[in-house]
Amino acid sequence: MFITAQCPECKDETEHEVLSESRDLLVRCTACGNHHRIPKEKEPQVLLVKAIVSREGTSKNCGIELAEDDECSVEDHLVAECGDDAFGVEVTAIECGEKRVKRAKAGKITTLWTRAIENVVVKVSIHDGWKTIPLYMECDGEQPFVVNEVYTASGKRFRVSHIKLRDGPLMRKEGWKTVAHRIKRMYGTRV
Repeated sequence: MFITAQCPECKDETEHEVLSESRDLLVRCTACGNHHRIPKEKEPQVLLVKAIVSREGTSKNCGIELAEDDECSVEDHLVAECGDDAFGVEVTAIECGEKRVKRAKAGKITTLWTRAIENVVVKVSIHDGWKTIPLYMECDGEQPFVVNEVYTASGKRFRVSHIKLRDGPLMRKEGWKTVAHRIKRMYGTRV
C-alpha cells in the first residue's frame, strides 16, 4: 500500500510505501529510501443516533449510524435500522437536548425525527362532478408524478390537475413533476 506523506529527509511530500502497521505506520520514502514512522490517523467513532421513524400514522424507535464528526441536516436522506429491517428515511427535525435545530454534528444530536420515504401512501382527491373522492395510493417513494398525466388509484382513472408538496408550493403547470415522497396531496379529475 502506498500513501503520500511528508518525508523528513527530502523535506517534501512524496509517495511512501507502507511497510508495517501497528500503533504507527512504518513507511519508506520512494524518492530517497528513508524509513520513518508516521502516526496512524484516528478513525472516526461511529455513533448509533436515536431516530423516530414515522410511517403513515405510526412511529417507531430506530437507529441511524453516523460518524461522530458527520453533519446532519433537515431534509437529508439516510438509512434507518429498525431491528433487522433497514429503509430509507428523510430527516424532518433534529433535536439537540431541548432545542430543535436545522443542522448539527452527530455527536450533539439526541434524536432525529424522520419519515419513511421508500414506500409511501400518496393521498389523492379526485373531483367527479359534484363530489370529491378521497383515495390512498401506496407506491414507491421515488415514483414520479406529473401534472396533467393520467394515473389509476383503487380502480379509478384520474388526470392530475395539481400537486401540493410537503414543503409548501403547489404545482399547477402542465409537465411539472415530483416524486411520491415529496407529495402531501394530489388533486385530479376523473377520466
